[in-house]
Amino acid sequence: MKVVLLQDIKGSGKKGELINVSDGYARNFLFPRKLAKQADAQALNELKNAAESRQFKIDTDTAKAKENAAMLEGKTLKLTGKAGKGGKLFGSVTSKEIAAGLKKEFNIDVDKRKIVLETDIKSFGTFNAEVKLYTGISANVKVMVQEEGN
Repeated sequence: MKVVLLQDIKGSGKKGELINVSDGYARNFLFPRKLAKQADAQALNELKNAAESRQFKIDTDTAKAKENAAMLEGKTLKLTGKAGKGGKLFGSVTSKEIAAGLKKEFNIDVDKRKIVLETDIKSFGTFNAEVKLYTGISANVKVMVQEEGN
């Protein structure tokens, strides 16, 4: 009997999969526990529509990420920081501050965990950062740290 899984089932499959199981397993275990439903025309149509919806979301997210990557590539983000002793940066510039700067200057939301720095930014100057926007799509940004008041 062909069934569409409504939840992940260890040893059988993942949610949304169409699998072939024995009649007894389906009637006595899967259906009473609402873990699956019979694969009739309506269930197969819902399964197809859900797959198309997921693919559409992936396509739109990828297009948006490529657009953002093209806009960010090679740009310089200017940040300021307080100067400590000897003209060194007081503290450090974190990926959280870089994400906030990207949101403010370019209006692009980036998760702070998706910003990869070559080294910790603990001094003034220009540093390279890689911004991962989507799977396989990233942009290289320069981060220029200046002393406040300059």
